[in-house]
Amino acid sequence: MAQILIIDDDSTTQLLLERTLIMQGYDITLASDGEEGLIKAKAIRPALIICDWIMPRKNGLEVCNQIKSTPELSTTFFILLTSLDSVEDRVKGLDAGADDFLCKPIEMHELKARVRAGLRLHQLSRDLQNQKQLLEAELAEAAEYVSTILPEPLQHPSLKIDACFIPSRQLGGDSFDYFWLDDRHLVFYLLDVSGHGLQASLPSLAVINLLRSRGLSNVDYYQPNTVLQGLNQAFQMSDRNDKYFTIWYGVYDRETCNLTYSSAGHPPAILLAPAFKTLEQRLKTPGVPVGMFPNIQYVNASCKITAKSSLYVFSDGIYEIEPQANSHWGLDRLIDLLKKYQQTPERDLQRLLQYIRTWHPNFQFEDDLSILQIDFS
Repeated sequence: MAQILIIDDDSTTQLLLERTLIMQGYDITLASDGEEGLIKAKAIRPALIICDWIMPRKNGLEVCNQIKSTPELSTTFFILLTSLDSVEDRVKGLDAGADDFLCKPIEMHELKARVRAGLRLHQLSRDLQNQKQLLEAELAEAAEYVSTILPEPLQHPSLKIDACFIPSRQLGGDSFDYFWLDDRHLVFYLLDVSGHGLQASLPSLAVINLLRSRGLSNVDYYQPNTVLQGLNQAFQMSDRNDKYFTIWYGVYDRETCNLTYSSAGHPPAILLAPAFKTLEQRLKTPGVPVGMFPNIQYVNASCKITAKSSLYVFSDGIYEIEPQANSHWGLDRLIDLLKKYQQTPERDLQRLLQYIRTWHPNFQFEDDLSILQIDFS
């Protein structure tokens, strides 16, 4: 049985509405002024409210405004009862949040029809709200699963890896991984799928699972360019799949201290020498994002890693942000910040993000953000 609250200071109008709606099978509660109506609305959470406009102790507009700003009453259908019929008055009512109007004197057939329509819309709003809550719960579970897939920080005598991932929504298209190919060769990569949310997270997870299982055929996992070529064949865009991704992929030989890498449309990884030198190398190779065109040939590059160096691999979400007005932020500014961060005695990625917030207190991440920090012993 639908619960309806009638708020009106006129006892005759109360009685007329109550009797009419009880005969229609509704459960009716009465209130004689705005303040009493708000108290009863919060107590019973009615499906529909019929409220007079002109009343003592809060008028109908004030009641409507407070009802609509109360989360647990947000789906309650609100009918404003009024003898005011000008366009300006109706605009005021709509701006306050009213869903419908009833003009005095009340026509009973119109009352019944508007109540039926209001209750249908209330039920539809409740159903949509419930579906939204279920979807959010499922997305939260999926986000928790994604967090379990991503690797834990790595501690090794020759290096250590820390990572940070902040999705722009509950799920994001960024992902990363690192694992040993054998006792001396370590793989680490970071990819960024176009778009956001579930559609971006699914191919991202697929790439992680495929590379961990070494499921790509005719691929030498010690050669980054062949890995990218294998991924490009496996994840081609189509009419049903418009996703592509950028990736930076490296293989480090801990015995020779040689890093071999290849990238596909991804921002350069930044290699910084020990703190007292703060020398910078931008590690990037030419290549379009994976999935855009078939039969693309990717290339390798390599460099020597000196002791006490650090490598930063990140997605563009860390520097493509909305900063304060009239303030420039981009890759060069990020690299300058990394150099300052490199000189701090105790470095962790949360501190780096705090530095960004210090530089731009009002910034907002518009994209997924992920970053790897590899410190070489």
